[in-house]
Amino acid sequence: MSEQLEELKDLSNKSARSTIAVIDAMTQRGAFKGEELSTIGTLRDQCIQVVSICEQLQQEEAMESDEE
Repeated sequence: MSEQLEELKDLSNKSARSTIAVIDAMTQRGAFKGEELSTIGTLRDQCIQVVSICEQLQQEEAMESDEE
């Protein structure tokens, strides 16, 4: 199960980063209607949270491996 968890963390991190990049590019190009901006902003914020959690987990894992 640990291997699956690692795959899930990696995929989540990559997907969240890609989603942020797509949202930013589409916003710069004016691809969203005003009424969609709240939903898009919420999605972007959620992706940022996923990236933050993944980075925190990576730091914790690095600290644990340094202690060994």
